[in-house]
Amino acid sequence: MVRTPRCLFWAVFLGLWFSTSCINLQDLFPFGSSAGDQSLNQGNDETQEVSLDKPVMFYDGKFSKIYINTNGFVALDKPSVESEYLGNMPASFGMIAALLGDLNTLDGVGKVYFRQDSTPALLQRAANYINKAFPKSDEVNLTHAIVVTWVDIGSREPDRSEHKRNTFQLVVASEEKISYAILLYPREGMQYQSTRGYTMHAGFNKGQEAYFLYRKRQGPYYRITDDEKTSVQKLAQQTNSGKRGVWVYEIGSSSHFTNIVPGEVALPQEAEVHSQSYRVPTYPEGQLVVLEHPPYQHSQQETLEGVYHKAEHPSPYQGHTGDFQPGNPHFVEIEEDDNIQVGVFSYSSQTCANSRHECSSFADCQDYATGFCCHCRPGFYGNGKQCIAEGKPQRMNGKVSGRVFVGNSPTPVEFDNNDLHSYVVANDGRAYVAISAIPSSVGLSLLPLASVGGVIGWAFALQQPGFKNGFSIVGGEFTRQADVTFQAGGEKLTITQDFRGIDEHDHLVVKTRLEGSIPEVPLGATVQIDPYSAVYLYSNNLITSSSTRDYMVTLEDGSTVTGTYQWRERISFQSCQHDRTARPVPQTQMLSVDQVFVMYSESDQVLRYAMSNKIGDINGVQPEENACYTGRHGCDTNAVCQPGQGNQFTCECTTGFNGDGRTCYDIDECRETPYICGPNTICNNQPGTYRCECVEGFQFASDGKTCVEASRPVDPCRAGLHNCDVPERAQCSYTGGSSYICSCLPGFMGDGRTCQDIDECQPSRCHQDAVCYNTEGSFTCQCRPGFHGNGFHCSREQKTRCQVHRERALASAGHGPRGPRPVPGQYIPTCDSHGEYEPMQCHGSSGQCWCVDRDGAEIYGTRTGPGSTPTCVSQVTPTVGPVPLLSGTHLVFAQSGQIEYVPLEGQDIKKDKAKTVLHLPEKVVVGIAYDCVDKMVYWTDITSPAISKAHLQGGEAITLITSDIGSPEGIAVDHLGRTMFWTDSTKDRIEVSSLDGAKRRVLIDTDLVNPRSILTDPTNGYIYWSDWNRESPKIEAAHMDGTNRRVLVKDDLGLPNALTYDAQNSMLCWADAGTHKVECMKPGFSDRRQILQEVQYPFGITAYGKNLYYTDWKRDAVIVVDRHSGRETDEFLPHVRTRLYGITLAYSQCPAGRSHCAVNNGACTHLCLPTPAGRSCLCPDNAADVSCQEQRIQV
Repeated sequence: MVRTPRCLFWAVFLGLWFSTSCINLQDLFPFGSSAGDQSLNQGNDETQEVSLDKPVMFYDGKFSKIYINTNGFVALDKPSVESEYLGNMPASFGMIAALLGDLNTLDGVGKVYFRQDSTPALLQRAANYINKAFPKSDEVNLTHAIVVTWVDIGSREPDRSEHKRNTFQLVVASEEKISYAILLYPREGMQYQSTRGYTMHAGFNKGQEAYFLYRKRQGPYYRITDDEKTSVQKLAQQTNSGKRGVWVYEIGSSSHFTNIVPGEVALPQEAEVHSQSYRVPTYPEGQLVVLEHPPYQHSQQETLEGVYHKAEHPSPYQGHTGDFQPGNPHFVEIEEDDNIQVGVFSYSSQTCANSRHECSSFADCQDYATGFCCHCRPGFYGNGKQCIAEGKPQRMNGKVSGRVFVGNSPTPVEFDNNDLHSYVVANDGRAYVAISAIPSSVGLSLLPLASVGGVIGWAFALQQPGFKNGFSIVGGEFTRQADVTFQAGGEKLTITQDFRGIDEHDHLVVKTRLEGSIPEVPLGATVQIDPYSAVYLYSNNLITSSSTRDYMVTLEDGSTVTGTYQWRERISFQSCQHDRTARPVPQTQMLSVDQVFVMYSESDQVLRYAMSNKIGDINGVQPEENACYTGRHGCDTNAVCQPGQGNQFTCECTTGFNGDGRTCYDIDECRETPYICGPNTICNNQPGTYRCECVEGFQFASDGKTCVEASRPVDPCRAGLHNCDVPERAQCSYTGGSSYICSCLPGFMGDGRTCQDIDECQPSRCHQDAVCYNTEGSFTCQCRPGFHGNGFHCSREQKTRCQVHRERALASAGHGPRGPRPVPGQYIPTCDSHGEYEPMQCHGSSGQCWCVDRDGAEIYGTRTGPGSTPTCVSQVTPTVGPVPLLSGTHLVFAQSGQIEYVPLEGQDIKKDKAKTVLHLPEKVVVGIAYDCVDKMVYWTDITSPAISKAHLQGGEAITLITSDIGSPEGIAVDHLGRTMFWTDSTKDRIEVSSLDGAKRRVLIDTDLVNPRSILTDPTNGYIYWSDWNRESPKIEAAHMDGTNRRVLVKDDLGLPNALTYDAQNSMLCWADAGTHKVECMKPGFSDRRQILQEVQYPFGITAYGKNLYYTDWKRDAVIVVDRHSGRETDEFLPHVRTRLYGITLAYSQCPAGRSHCAVNNGACTHLCLPTPAGRSCLCPDNAADVSCQEQRIQV
């Protein structure tokens, strides 16, 4: 027997004793003025903003500022008032809570010290803590740290009689791309655990994060403590770093980061005592934190709603689990079942020549002596019938039905076609499952059966060297039956699952059925499943497994009950037997499942499972310590981890993605290979791949690839086979098949088949000094003689300067038999029909003529003698009032000195009905917008410069803004919030104002060079604009109050003149005069796609239905583009061929939508600007009104 030297024994013993003893105050990192610290101002909710010399990483963000607060936390965003988060976690802002509570330093005793520190001694000490906490990881190389110490901090309890104080410390230490948090809690420094009745919190809160279409939702919240005071006491008594009172966490990375990673070294004697539940990040109501959206999510239907975040590594409270004993392998004899159905699909004895289509598009077909087989190509894995890219995250969708007896209940609980959604990160084997609409009477009792959805974990388990996961062997088409027998009560449940392959969205499809009985788990209880292993035995078409699994139920009173069940599983599939040279699958493999978490939410009736899965040697032989086999590699979720020698590895983006492996970006095959899909198709980019779809009117032929014209029912409305009234009075709407609906147009009444004009003049809708003229489908108002106005508002006419001048000249004249006669030699001015001076004036007696300006003054050098006349140009710019629009939706566009409209019939242009709405001679109208509420058109004029408006039902132009304006170009109206926005390319800024132009405010005035087009999305609270800066063109977005500005597109742009937003489809489209393309995308998604190329010089664009309408400078036309087919379908050439500028839609009715500013101006005193989460009440620039109040309101 070999003896251990006594000195070595005592060295080990003392080392263990010292490493597990609690820390004292002197064990903290140096702090105070002697350490070079600054101190926080005294107070009870004081915050100090600190600009960092080097940034820190928190979750997946990089931060150059932090905010240190009295209340025991460091924030990554400016914190809100304490009433928002105290007792109401998680907060809306990012936070590292060292020990969060209602704390106070006003007594002069408590202090908060902080500093940035890059000294070698401190960095080495921090590195030692981190290296010991993560013994299996590479040693860290720290570059900088932040030290914050709360010393002798008292609680702000009004009735606290005892003078208890806490001292604790936070060190945020960073490498170049990873940050760690070290939390230190000395035993004598932890004297109280709650403030104002709330248990103090320690943990990490990401704050709100972006969600679908820029919406916000609460991000992950990782709790170290729970709501029990004992969990706060244990901070000084326990550890995850091997040193009591010291806690270490990886808190952020510049590469893909999913959740907080705790240290891995717990105390041996505590390993089997503490519940796993402490380590689960939760919401305050007990709901688990939802999983961050996997990259490249494209639709709300694809999101895995309700699946939660979970730490990837054991928490400080993780129980110790026994390893599989290599010396005692456990086999279970499996009884063969003659009734097993294996005919899911079959290989035939045909050849590849006529069977290639049976293989995956990512597989090769190979002939053998007895038939053919399909083999996935390099970079893909599967059984050849179905192949998916290595490293690509995989989703599983399906339905769950069941008839289950719970406990002693004589009545079964039945459910049918409930949704099942699952998501697995293939490169580390983590799987998440959610089953919805599970009745509360059975939900808790199903918690022990994590493998109901965990089959996806087996299918895509992390593969150890020489072993294969389920999908690599059987593909996506197989059947699975599991028999579950509970040992205590003998309940039996059968789980049958039919896997039907991969659908067109690359999702694995499954149908699940549960039949039998299960023991009851009482309300209020929780279930914990320890890590387990299962041995799988493989034959040609059958895989079997059997194991015994334990679970623990914790009841509401804290007592626990342990349950056990036997799990027998059979998986049947069809393999290819023709390839005799194929490498055989190991006859036995072991699936290791750990980090199992189960939860049932009664409020939303969702059953959730999560687990990590590895497939490997049944003897428990561990592979070499390589991150590719442990899952701790930091590769992007769309990357493959490629092991190298020893612990070396590389990250490679999976097929269909580009990048360095740490960060991978989707390749848009549709953009890079425009004709990849063939004729009559639309290429639809997907994450890592693409899909070809037939355009409208076409369908796939029998080969599944070629698009042929579809036979479809005749549309009676288009064919004229209907009995609706004439198009001028009624509209025919096709409803499918041979059905249609007739409806009268606005201004008419009837059943749609017979429509009569409504006499709008009957209610006396015009001004009392106006006359109403009824027209078919509409009406007009005209002021009576002697009055002027738009007919809705009339006032007595004011005589012009010329008219007054002429009347005075005539009044001084003598009266003859034919009326007033001028005094000989006296000049009498002549006025035009508008009362302005005629440009040429003549003296009746002398015969001399001359030119005058708009005020009647003679223009020097233009006078001529009798018998000749000068050539004079009018100095007055007449404005002709608008021609009232007819009913229906119209395109309104600007053309040099006029604004025109053309009606739409459906989505087709009625070219013969085009008219000029407004004459604006010598003006250059650039941008144009329409207010559907007041039927007003707004435009920008770069000659004056000015912003003006006019009523499209008749009236004069009204100038709104002429001061402090340079070159106004794009303009947009928020019809819900009653504001307008415009870009100014001379002053390089974006402004907003009330619709009357009175209340103005500059929203953005930095990093703008040539801003042009702008538009609003008031329902979601966003503005979008383009900047055609030739050095760096871009398309940007911001909240409508100017905050949260971000660049949406900056690559492959030239002159992005035109911009439009289709609110119905959430689609942002633009036309680029530099790249000569029309493109679209959904803001917030990487789905940018080309609609049309080889356009000439687009300037303005708008969207309606499936069509885009853009103006083109070189063609002097309005072009119509079918957005779905990507083809130009029509062209409108105005009567006058000059440059066309902005274009917009004049809706017959306002689009539906809600806004926080739509009612009572959002309770704002001046400007109300909606945001995704609420609204901002802002004051105009240089507002002199002392009653103006600014505030940001979240709802």
